[in-house]
Formats: sequence, C-alpha cells, structure tokens
Amino acid sequence: MLIKLSGARNAIEVGVFTGCSLLATALALPDDGKVVAIDVSREYYELGRPFIEKAGVGHKVDFREAPRWSAWTRCSPTTPTTAPSDFAFVDADKPNYVRYHEQLLRLVRLGGAIVYDNTLWDGTVALPPDAPMSDLDRRFSAAVRDLNARLAADPRVEVCQLAVADGVTICRRVV
Repeated sequence: MLIKLSGARNAIEVGVFTGCSLLATALALPDDGKVVAIDVSREYYELGRPFIEKAGVGHKVDFREAPRWSAWTRCSPTTPTTAPSDFAFVDADKPNYVRYHEQLLRLVRLGGAIVYDNTLWDGTVALPPDAPMSDLDRRFSAAVRDLNARLAADPRVEVCQLAVADGVTICRRVV
C-alpha cells in the first residue's frame, strides 16, 4: 500500500530470504518499475522465485547476491534502476540496520520511504537489560534498540513505528 500511495517506481529490498515481501513489492510497483533485491543467499531467493515468475513480475526484480556491503557498490545513486529509489524495505541482519540506514539515505530520494521490519523484536526491546533471553535475542534486541534510538533522533527522517506483528518502522526522508 505504501508503494502505491507514494507512486514509487524504484525500490530496494535488503534481505530477501524466500521472497514474500519481495513479491509484494514487485506486485505493487508499476509494470515498468524495478526492485533491486539484495541478499547473501541466492539459494533462498530461488525458493521463492517461481512464485515471483508465476505472478508475472519477474521482469521487475534485479536480484543481487552479495555478502553484506559488496552489493552497495553496484547500487549507487547513479545506477539507472536505483537513481533515486523511492522506497526501501529492510529485513536483513539486525546488527547492521544502522549501517543500512546510512547507505539507504544516500539511495532513497527526498520524500521517499525506508521501512524496517522487526523493530520491536518480539517485545525484547522494552525489557530491562538484565532480563533473561537467548544470546541471539540479546544481540538483536540491542541492535534494534540502537536503531530505534538513532531513528528517533535523526533529523533527516520522520519516523512512525507501528506495533504490528514484530514491529515495523516507517521513515520518510526529509533531508
């Protein structure tokens, strides 16, 4: 809905996994729209690719398999498929969300949206630091708490956090 409301034509998706949100993005983009989809694993993307093709939106997807940062060098603001991007969706390795934010601010146009998934991390972001939780939850919760604090203080974006599912944060680039 955000993609359609904003009239987005170009998108970036960081963290594809099996492609559920990628499919939703591709379906929402106009027929000549493009989404640059970045993930560390082509194997997972290939599981969802038949559904993307069956939906008739495979031509909109530019999948790039890359470990963390190498894809960003091929995803600069001067690349036609991302110059500038109107929308970005992030659902990748949580400890790098802050780094992704800095990169995406360079790639998403003024007025464009950057959406982060899992920004409540099963409610652990609200727990005290000494609360019992797994090492993974402790690490991801700390990373997401850091992201949330930085986004709230970032004058370059307007922020809206939705308490839906595991938390979704929408940022509109204003500077």
